[in-house]
Amino acid sequence: MYITSRGLIGAPRYRLFQARVHDCRARAAVLAATISTGSVDSADAGGATDSAAKSAVLKAINERLDGFGVGGQVVWRLLPQRAVIAIPLSKLAAAWRALHQVETQLLRLEGPEEITLRSLALRLRLASDPDPVNNSLGTQLAAHAGDAPAERALLIAATEDLHRQEDDDFEREYEHQRIALWLALTGIAAVLLLGIALDHRLSMLLGGLGGFLSPLIGVMRSQRPTSWGVLVLAPVGGALAAPGGLLLVRMLADPELNLLGQVFLHNSWGAPAQPISLAVALLFGFSGTLFSRLALAATGQLVPTAGRTARPGPPSRP
Repeated sequence: MYITSRGLIGAPRYRLFQARVHDCRARAAVLAATISTGSVDSADAGGATDSAAKSAVLKAINERLDGFGVGGQVVWRLLPQRAVIAIPLSKLAAAWRALHQVETQLLRLEGPEEITLRSLALRLRLASDPDPVNNSLGTQLAAHAGDAPAERALLIAATEDLHRQEDDDFEREYEHQRIALWLALTGIAAVLLLGIALDHRLSMLLGGLGGFLSPLIGVMRSQRPTSWGVLVLAPVGGALAAPGGLLLVRMLADPELNLLGQVFLHNSWGAPAQPISLAVALLFGFSGTLFSRLALAATGQLVPTAGRTARPGPPSRP
């Protein structure tokens, strides 16, 4: 759980964050050299004032970039005992929003030539975007090419909108992953309690193995997994589905229902260590649809029975 949430999910995104921070530092260094050169070359008071204002903004940007290494922005550390980078997803998402604001501020300071290059690169990126809204942004950028103030304003607005979309998507994905990890943690606790209380530890182990094999076979067959949440929840869900499936099999194999036959009557809930019971537990862990279909079959047997017991009989004649 810890390695998945903090290492496998958070670490790649954090490495990309580090690369973007280094890129912003390089851009800030180039701008600092440009501003200092411009302040020396400018002889009027207006140019000196403009250079001083840009220097103040650049100083604030550098302070913000330096703050990303402080624990309050992104908590990260290398744990030698566990060999995993601890990166909370919530703080990582907040740091990305702050970094995007820094990149927008850098666009306000860069020269016309750099703005033209970044506008062209963004237009090429938006041209292949399937979203029609993003395509319209690229069209507006192309319509104002050559008009430096308008092109800069549209570039900043388009960049901010794309950053907002990216941040919203990642925060939504992080939220889904946190929910899946919480469900997995709760499921593990339930597996431990049920395994000890019901003495179905072996069947739960086989169910967890089936839940692990299901996405594994999907990956081997080149079927892309849905998300990290599916990979984390599949073994836990398989372990929980195994005893529940055995109980449903025992119910449907009961002589009063007799839907599955005598074989499953003696190889289900009451005898979880039998080979057939273990195989059934493995199948329930492997296939979630098998459990749902069997649960629907059991529900179909219960609803008519309840209706018959609740319906009053005909009045008796004297």
